[in-house]
Amino acid sequence: MRLERLAIDKFKVFLTFDDMNERGITKEDLWQDVPKVHDLFRDMMLEADDELGFKVDGPIAVEVFAMPAQGMVFIVTKGSQMDEFEDDTFDDGYIEMQVTVDETDEVFYEFDQFEAVLGLAARLKDLAITGGELHSYNHHFFLRFHDEEIKESNEETLIALLSEFGNPATISSYRVHEYGKCLMEKDAITQLCHYFYKK
Repeated sequence: MRLERLAIDKFKVFLTFDDMNERGITKEDLWQDVPKVHDLFRDMMLEADDELGFKVDGPIAVEVFAMPAQGMVFIVTKGSQMDEFEDDTFDDGYIEMQVTVDETDEVFYEFDQFEAVLGLAARLKDLAITGGELHSYNHHFFLRFHDEEIKESNEETLIALLSEFGNPATISSYRVHEYGKCLMEKDAITQLCHYFYKK
C-alpha cells in the first residue's frame, strides 16, 4: 500500500493486486458491503493518519480506479458531496462513505522528470514495445498505451518497468489529453529512442 497526499483534504492510495490478494479482496468485492472491504478502508484511514497526518473526522468520498495488471487507486476526499448529512444522525466514530468505481482498459503512467521517460523508453525498446502516446501536464509527463499496443508483450514485465520509472496516473487520461500538451501522438517509444539514442 502506497499513500500520497494530494491536498489538505485529499490523498491517494495505490494498492497492487498482490496487496489485494494478501487481504483476500477482489475488484468485485469493492462493489459489496462486506467486512473485508470495511477492514481495508479502516487500514487505509489508519495508515493515512500515521503516515500523512490525515485525520478523518467526518464523511468521506472515495473514488476507485482499477487499472489492468497494475492494481487499484483510491482517491479519498474529506467532506465533498457528503456535507448534506447532519453530524448528529450518526454515532461518534462512524464514517459515511460514498464510493464510485471506474475501470480502464489502458495503461497510463505518470513521470516526474523527462529523464525517467527516456530511461524507460530504452528499456521498453529492448522488449519490442514501440507505441505509446506522450503528453505533458502540470510539469509532469504521461505515457499511455492502448491494449493493442502491448497485447503481445509480457504484461507483468511491462508494469514492473513502468513502476520502476514512474507511477500509475490517478488523473484521467482524458483530462491530460484535453488540458495538457500532446508531445508525441503515436509511436512515442520509437520516436524517443530515435531522437535521443541515435547511434
